[in-house]
Amino acid sequence: MIEEEEENSEEQENLPKDEEEQESGNTPGNTEGKDSLGDEFSSGHHSSSDVIHVAGMYQNWFLDYASYVILERAVPGVNDGLKPVQRRILHSLRELDDGRYHKVANLIGNTMKYHPHGDASIGDALVQLGQKDLLIDMQGNWGNILTGDSAAAPRYIEARLSKFALEVAFNHKTTEWQASYDGRGKEPVALPMKFPLLLAQGVEGIAVGLACKIMPHNFNELIDASIKVLRGKNFEILPDFPTAGLADFSQYNKGLRGGKIRVRARIGQVDKKSLIISELPFGSTTTSLIDSIIRANDKGKIKVKKVEDNTAENVEIIIHLPPGTSPDKSIDALYAFTDCENSISPNACIIEDDKPQFIGVDEILKISAQRTIDLLKLELEIRKKELENQWHFLSLERIFIEKRIYRDIEESETWEAVIKAIEKGLKPYLGDLKQEVTKDDIVRLTEIKIKRISKFDSNKADDNIKKIEVALKEIKHNLNNLIDYAVDYYKELKKKYGAQRKRKTEIKSFENIIAAKVAVDNVKLYVNREEGFAGFAMRKDEYVCDCSDIDDIIFFRADGVMIVSRISTKTFVGKDIVHLGVFKKADSRTIYNMIYRDGARGNVMMKRFAVTGVTRDKEYLLTKGKDSSKVIYFTANPNGESEVLVVNLRPKPRLKKTKFELDFGNVAIKGRGAGGNILTKNSVSKIVLKEKGVSTLGARKIWFDDAVQRLNVDARGDLLGEFHADDKILTITQSGHYELHSFSLSNHFDEDMILIEKWRPNRPVTAIHYDGAKKLFFAKRFLVEAQNRKLLFITEHADSFLEYATTDGKPVVEVVFSKTKSGKERANEKIELESFIGIKGFKASGNRVSQHKIKNIDILDPLEEDSEEEEAEELEEKPTTDTGSVDSDTDADLTDTSDIEEEPEEIQDVKSYHNKERSAPGPAAQTPAKQTKKGTGDGQISLDL
Repeated sequence: MIEEEEENSEEQENLPKDEEEQESGNTPGNTEGKDSLGDEFSSGHHSSSDVIHVAGMYQNWFLDYASYVILERAVPGVNDGLKPVQRRILHSLRELDDGRYHKVANLIGNTMKYHPHGDASIGDALVQLGQKDLLIDMQGNWGNILTGDSAAAPRYIEARLSKFALEVAFNHKTTEWQASYDGRGKEPVALPMKFPLLLAQGVEGIAVGLACKIMPHNFNELIDASIKVLRGKNFEILPDFPTAGLADFSQYNKGLRGGKIRVRARIGQVDKKSLIISELPFGSTTTSLIDSIIRANDKGKIKVKKVEDNTAENVEIIIHLPPGTSPDKSIDALYAFTDCENSISPNACIIEDDKPQFIGVDEILKISAQRTIDLLKLELEIRKKELENQWHFLSLERIFIEKRIYRDIEESETWEAVIKAIEKGLKPYLGDLKQEVTKDDIVRLTEIKIKRISKFDSNKADDNIKKIEVALKEIKHNLNNLIDYAVDYYKELKKKYGAQRKRKTEIKSFENIIAAKVAVDNVKLYVNREEGFAGFAMRKDEYVCDCSDIDDIIFFRADGVMIVSRISTKTFVGKDIVHLGVFKKADSRTIYNMIYRDGARGNVMMKRFAVTGVTRDKEYLLTKGKDSSKVIYFTANPNGESEVLVVNLRPKPRLKKTKFELDFGNVAIKGRGAGGNILTKNSVSKIVLKEKGVSTLGARKIWFDDAVQRLNVDARGDLLGEFHADDKILTITQSGHYELHSFSLSNHFDEDMILIEKWRPNRPVTAIHYDGAKKLFFAKRFLVEAQNRKLLFITEHADSFLEYATTDGKPVVEVVFSKTKSGKERANEKIELESFIGIKGFKASGNRVSQHKIKNIDILDPLEEDSEEEEAEELEEKPTTDTGSVDSDTDADLTDTSDIEEEPEEIQDVKSYHNKERSAPGPAAQTPAKQTKKGTGDGQISLDL
């Protein structure tokens, strides 16, 4: 288009003056060309053939531009896995290759012969190629992908092709060539890449209306998968990132559009006051990660005292926590509110047959494997042809010299006579050759020097021919067994270049972290109960609790209406608020005790219920729906605690007692929509809390999901047991530490954990460990001390390690001994560890396993324990529940009168205490239970009527 415009402008300049004026509309009779042109258009006299439709022009130009960007700039070709700029850089490097380093500035200048888009684009692409550490051997400061530091100026850094690149990416004989943009040189259409480079390096590009994002994969895994492709076996390849970290590929979808990868930093706990980030999520740098942590801290999402960046060769970011901050909860908060966790959306797009195609990474690998076979076959065929030609000429040369045919040309006076003389001399021996003798062959024979003829060694010539025959035989064998040849080629690549390319990214399944559960309390909740307003900007009103700015708040009004709303600066939820607090979704442990009057003069009802799921900002009726119903008593109990109340009735004739006690432990827990039970048909004047009881909920079942290494209550994984408030979890790690944990669902566990179970204080741990200082195995048994820290129970020597640990009552091992110096084998020895050693302190070394040299120790099935011992171990003290009593002379009625269908979220795992015989009040019932829910003290409100 530019050339056409330039030609038109030249024609304009060469026009005569009169024609120029006519072209511009400035004729002698019309000096105002613009007005004339406008009149011509308006009068409709303009010829339709001269009209140019701008819309069509833009459509064509845009499509041309979009196609150019897609094919020539942003999207890689499937044949060699390279974008055009990358291909030209590698071609330029090969062109300049002499084994020494070249200044990057010189490489950029040389590449501009093939890529006329500026030195900046070439320089950036070259640095990115170098940082992948696969094709380019670098020297100098090439930046740091961990910190985000940029490379030094091109004049300061140097590069050359790596040995791997020279082996897999170049072969002049198998390369298809095309003219460069200016026609002065030749460049490859695609490099003869005999390796899945596209998947190994990964690529990202944005074109016009099209994007490409292919993740990098592990070198060795790609080779193994390529071999499986050649063998026709199933395979799966998953990305491996240079920044390491953790990744969840459960929704990878083979790299196609719509897939998703979740990546996380590796965060460890140094101590109770500090965390360490040792690996980054892909796409982040230490700078961007620290910035996101600081932003989250400034917004109040997390609490951080100080962040230190000690990154050098390896990532090391130390996060110091304020006193009283939970490390486990802080780790979850970092994943929820910072760049420590990111989502990546892959989009595998490649250029195939000059068209963009969306295919999965498995298909890309199959195409690469097939292209590798084709290239290897082509190389073999080319080499076969070369060897055949060598064999042919060496045979001709031997005949020419040994049969002294060169003497036949001595009397030839013309060139044609020389050719005929040689042809005549070779004719008797043509049957010994495998190819026809051409004129070029004869010409080459005439070029043999006299010195070579005089020093010709027939035996050496025969040896050379035999070597060629052996090589030809091997090539033919490889061509007939091409799959095996390609497999051997891949294996050789892995052997030569794969030793240092182990997987960096750990494949894991991630749990979903609910932001509201890990957000720190960064605002204060206030309420004006009478007016019905609540929020965190009402500082002059009643303080309720600390919460986060993303929490949901649950409200209960005096008219029996419940509503859940997102916290804000100030919101209206209705007048006469009797209770409010932070709402936790799916919380079946918080039980609400409620007494209300059904209508203006109806019965007084009582109910216990939990709220596990609601629709935000929707009003829910908790009474039976009669007008003028009113809540008389309401409490929130974070762990389902029972209450003993004193109910005072209004005096009236024939009413014997005006006061009686109610134990909420006798009331069954129902759905929130249930109407409840009749407490009394009389009028209530006042209700007073007599004492707070213990939880009426059963012990909490806790499971451990090994896939995500987290605790849960959703029956995922292995059941650890039923836990009461003071119960603990015991973990033992491969490093020889044990630790007691609470059963909080926010707990994080060490990656080298080998044992996790409910802690039984009287159950000893049996362990076998190797003492690095003494070079001996020891067995020990000890009781776990209830300390709130990680304890080492093996020696601190660098070579010490834990061989075996269990809490089985009667464990048995089999010791396998090494051969004696005389070569004799010693019989294996079984050891019952319970009788082998008594219980000692956890710091004791224990007893030496054997005096002989041990080869290995095998774990056998433990012996059966005595039933009496098992019962003693399982027996646990249960807390005594004080139920109180209901006066038989009152008209308290515990009959369920609910006329509303119970809701699906009704508590399923809670025992009904309705009409159950209870023990007398004891000391356990007199101690108030700890409040764990955010709220106003014990969540109690009592109204006098």
